[in-house]
Parts: sequence; structure tokens; C-alpha cells
Amino acid sequence: MRLDLSGKTALVTGSTQGIGKAIAAGLAAAGARVGVNGRSAESVDRAINDMTGDFVAVAADVATTEGADAVREKLPHVDILINNLGIFGAQPALAITDDDWRRYFEVNVLAAIRLTRAYLPGMRERGWGRIQYIASDSAVVIPVEMIHYGVSKTALLAVSRGFAKEAAGSGVTVNSVIAGPTHTGGVEDFVYELVDKSLPWDQAQREFMRKHRPQSLLQRLIEPEEIASMVVYLSSPLASATTGGALRVDGGYVDAILP
Repeated sequence: MRLDLSGKTALVTGSTQGIGKAIAAGLAAAGARVGVNGRSAESVDRAINDMTGDFVAVAADVATTEGADAVREKLPHVDILINNLGIFGAQPALAITDDDWRRYFEVNVLAAIRLTRAYLPGMRERGWGRIQYIASDSAVVIPVEMIHYGVSKTALLAVSRGFAKEAAGSGVTVNSVIAGPTHTGGVEDFVYELVDKSLPWDQAQREFMRKHRPQSLLQRLIEPEEIASMVVYLSSPLASATTGGALRVDGGYVDAILP
């Protein structure tokens, strides 16, 4: 099965590390020209220098209107939009302030909506496009230690479904990818917030999954490249009949709690 994205231009938000970087690398390997996005030029250049392919440096904070406008100036036409940018962190439920709630909505939800609004019309006019939102199993299994994060990812499922309806019949597909706990640098820090910091990483990972994600059938953290494989497929012409969906790369669940 050949996933050929030659001649396509993609934008992956928050793609200087972790899942976003793996997605950017995967799309480039399939032949796409890929916009790599981060808030600083240094982080973007460092990520691009670490990968092979046709990349465009897009340094901007897409959680702001000004940043989204700067991205649009650098990449006026995008065929594939991957809304990956997101923040997370553990916080007691009753300690989450109004400002915290607003920040998670601005970064995790509104940034994706703003870019979808910017790029969907052009995709629709050209009769082809792919838009994806990187959601999380936390959208459905809301973690008590980060309710604000879970709620923001639940919102993305609704946003994805709604824009899929807006794009109906146009040749543009819109989907969300439900990612499970994934092995990134940021997640390593998060894991050590919840388990004994003196534990070696392999043991800490198992302890985290046992205590905080016991429903996982995979019983390990997912690698970023495993998420990227699903995203690259959904970005390809082979996924032309898949839209309005929430595709799971979550490691499986003991109970069938997700669609």
C-alpha cells in the first residue's frame, strides 16, 4: 500500500517535538511538503535539521490571531491541516482557575478552529483536502488529575464532527485521531509527577499505566510514530471515504467505552 502525497502541502501545528514532529516526518516521507510549526524559530530550525524531507519553517504562536495570520502568510495554500498543538498538565480539579480553563480552550481548541476556518474554504474550492484534530482518550475517559485537558479534547471531537458536516460532498475529509498515552518528553515529565521520581523509566512507565491508565490493553505508552502512521493514512487519497470519524490509536480498552 503506497501512501503518495507528492504535490501536497501540509501544515502540522506544534510539530517541533513529540507526536507533531513524528507526523511531520511521516508526511514528508510520503512526499508532502510540510510546514513545521513552533513558537520560536530556533525550535523549528532544530526540528527541521533533525528530519529528512521538504520542510517549510513556520515559527508562530498559532494560539493567537496574530500567529495564525503569520502562518497564513507563510503558507497561503494548505492541502493537509493537522491540528496537533496542545498543552496538558496535572492539576487538582477544584484548583483549576478561570484563567487555566481559558488557556486550555485557547490553545487546545480555538487555535484549531481558527486554522480550520482559514484553510477549509480553499480546500473546498480545490475539491480536495484533509483536516485532522489530534484528540485523546482523555476526551472520553476524563482523567481526574486533568479535567480541563480532557474537556478540551472532548470539544475537539465535536469540532471535528461539525466541520466534517460543513465540508460534506466537497472532497475534503475531516477527522479526529484519538491518541492514547504517548511516549514523549513532556509525557515523561508528567509521568514522574504521578509516580516515584527515583524509579527507572521503564518501571515508572509500567507503574503509571498500572495506577493511572489500568484500562489500557496495550499496557505501555504508545510511540509517536504509531500515531503518525494513522495520521499519514488519513491524509492520503486512500482514506477518501473516511470523514466525520474519530479514529482510535489509544492502545485498546478493557471495556468498550469508546466508539
